[in-house]
Amino acid sequence: MGEALAAGLSCGHSRMNPSPAPELSIVIPSYNEEARLPRSLEKVRAYVAEHHPDAEVIVVDDGSKDGTAGIVEEWRRKWPVLRLVPNGENRGKGYSVRHGMLEARGRVALFTDADLSAPIEEADKLLDALQNADVAFGSRAMNRKLISVHQSRFREVAGIIFNRCVRLFTGLSFEDTQCGFKAFRLDRSRIIFEQQRVERFGFDPEILFLAKRHGLRAVEVPVRWAHDPATKVHVFRDSLHMFWDLVVIRWNAITGRYPKRRP
Repeated sequence: MGEALAAGLSCGHSRMNPSPAPELSIVIPSYNEEARLPRSLEKVRAYVAEHHPDAEVIVVDDGSKDGTAGIVEEWRRKWPVLRLVPNGENRGKGYSVRHGMLEARGRVALFTDADLSAPIEEADKLLDALQNADVAFGSRAMNRKLISVHQSRFREVAGIIFNRCVRLFTGLSFEDTQCGFKAFRLDRSRIIFEQQRVERFGFDPEILFLAKRHGLRAVEVPVRWAHDPATKVHVFRDSLHMFWDLVVIRWNAITGRYPKRRP
């Protein structure tokens, strides 16, 4: 699969380039992840070694107060493809994803939650989908039989309500915009992150809205997923912020903050 991806995305990159772009960048936004990050990095390293040996892995440290940065620095000594990108201060997951994507050198870039709620091996599904799309993202709603550990019923209902609001405010028809597992062909998708404005958990609808606005083909892919009780999403506070972010997205579109790229 890795060879097929490389062949399918190699057009336009010179063989004379002394420092060719990696096939894949994996971006991991992280805030106070010293407890979960080592286990996740071990899994990502094993996956990369088997499937994408020339990939780069970027951990974006969102102003962590614990030893997250130190763990990454320690891992870098034994795993040179790992990079640490610090935000300097806590800015939010959306900002961290944007920062990592704009730092990424890969022809394809994928971001995943630090807890790997979607197993990193599921990336193969997204990368395969990118053979015929510009954006591919994981979905929990398309096949709930793939969910091994469910959220609370309250969280699931809140997610359904939020999805209906996403459809109303953005015109998107996807079943699950919030799964933190998305991949992009960067040659066409970089404009998404250049124009992204939402910095916290409500950024997912914005980047999918921008993909649609710029004529990019986005596909939703069912993936295996397991809820982590240690999630950083606060169901009440962050839900309110995310609903407000939908208003902001709509306002940004109306006021011209997402100008369409020139042909």
